Amino acid sequence: MAEFDVVVIGAGPGGYVAAIRCAQLGLSTACVDDWKNAQGKPSLGGTCLNVGCIPSKALLESSENYERVTRDFAAHGIVASGVQFDVAKMLARKDKIVSDFTLGIAQLFKKNKVTQLHGRAQLMGRDGELWRIGIVNDEEVRAQHVIIATGSTPRALPQAPFDGVRIVDNSGALSFSEVPRRLAIIGAGVIGLELGSVWRRLGAEVTLLEALPVFIPTADEQVAKEALRAFTKQGLKIHLGVQIEGVKNGDAVNIAWRDAQGVAQELVADKLVVAVGRVPNTQGLGAESVGLKLDAAGRIEVDEHCRTNLQNVYAVGDVVRGPMLAHKASEEGVMVAELIAGQAGHCDLNLVPGILYTSPEIAWVGKTEQQLKAAGVAYRAGQFPFMANGRARALGETTGFVKILADAKTDCILGVHIIGAMASELIQQAVLALAFSASSEDLARTIHAHPSLSEIMHEAALAVDKRALHI
Repeated sequence: MAEFDVVVIGAGPGGYVAAIRCAQLGLSTACVDDWKNAQGKPSLGGTCLNVGCIPSKALLESSENYERVTRDFAAHGIVASGVQFDVAKMLARKDKIVSDFTLGIAQLFKKNKVTQLHGRAQLMGRDGELWRIGIVNDEEVRAQHVIIATGSTPRALPQAPFDGVRIVDNSGALSFSEVPRRLAIIGAGVIGLELGSVWRRLGAEVTLLEALPVFIPTADEQVAKEALRAFTKQGLKIHLGVQIEGVKNGDAVNIAWRDAQGVAQELVADKLVVAVGRVPNTQGLGAESVGLKLDAAGRIEVDEHCRTNLQNVYAVGDVVRGPMLAHKASEEGVMVAELIAGQAGHCDLNLVPGILYTSPEIAWVGKTEQQLKAAGVAYRAGQFPFMANGRARALGETTGFVKILADAKTDCILGVHIIGAMASELIQQAVLALAFSASSEDLARTIHAHPSLSEIMHEAALAVDKRALHI
């Protein structure tokens, strides 16, 4: 029976990164994962790499390139006619990117001497100082430390069970063989908006039905309002405060729903994507048999260092509290690996950026304006529009703005909110500023290259003190 210093259960962004970091620190490490690709072969990377972050961004880029050609190029003096797209090639490109990266993780495991094991793992209890981990194929391994990184699965709706054909989850929505004429999406969160954007650009009539009465509630209210205007202008039909009353799956999908005013409505679609969130994946883990504590939402209870109630058992990523984001999972994995090795691992959940890879992109970190108001925190706000930035004008990407919120007394930056081109890249400057407790004055005094989109951050910082230069 093989013994390791650490066994990691799950090879998503939290698990495989934790395994590599453990190995780098000199710990004998194995990573157990049961994911299989469409060909039935083991495929590392979890949801994010196989059917989430990476493939969705590949299709977002392909569809956006098509829309640029058909909608935007004329303004640059480029006239294109007879433009066509090939969904099969788009999907093949997406699949190739996924395959390259999953093989890349396998190579990283080999390079760092991480033992890769395939199968579903279950905690079997302790044998002295070692944890026994059973694997579906009847293999058993032992480890001094266990890191659980089993991720999450799509939340289903009882009235709309997945059939993999007409009613699908995010994975199915990444693999449509042709563009649906009418696409319905239940849920207007990150997944719904990104996948809706992909198929809308390629010609689908997309309708999103959202139960919450507010749009993107985790974002700054002003950003969310700007986003709703932009997405509606693009052609996405977004309904808020919706109550789903029934779904019939036949030759088409018939959705009975009530709008925010309680008026009965009906929507007929060729495909339905259910994107109402995700649930932690703890089924079959053996939690009850070994006494692993779960909270009311089914997440594994952990402290600030991702320690569970069981000795030498940790949990990271979607299966614990906090945002279900790949970069959060990875940083938790690194923290745990370093703690096991006796180092001072650290992961600040206040510094986890949120991002939507729509067009315009949306990104934020820190507190929103509504949170500061609710907490009674005195603050100052500085804002600057993309329209007033030279690089944004040259790119033809003028929608949106940057907003910086700073403490009224100390000037310490409390939150940064962006809607606009490359927001996913610009937000990293804000994350760094918050990590080092920078003030808006610090950011305002930092030289930014001209012309660049980063100047919008600079001007927003200046605007906190009402001294923006170009507006």
